[in-house]
Amino acid sequence: MILNSWEEFEKGAERLYLQDPMKARYTMKYCHNKGVLCLKLTDNRTCLQYRTEIAQDLKKMEKFIGNLMRHMASKES
Repeated sequence: MILNSWEEFEKGAERLYLQDPMKARYTMKYCHNKGVLCLKLTDNRTCLQYRTEIAQDLKKMEKFIGNLMRHMASKES
């Protein structure tokens, strides 16, 4: 599912990750020719995607990745 707003993607992706952290995968891909950055978070059942051409969204993405890393680091093994 491709989401059109960053807020929708961020909330949905965090919820998806917290449901089952061991199955969640996050990828980021930049297509230089089109100038588009694509983010994807999936658990093999649900796939959330967000695409942007706006450079300012990079700061939001960095913050989001930092939040995911904090969630990962806070889990006990």
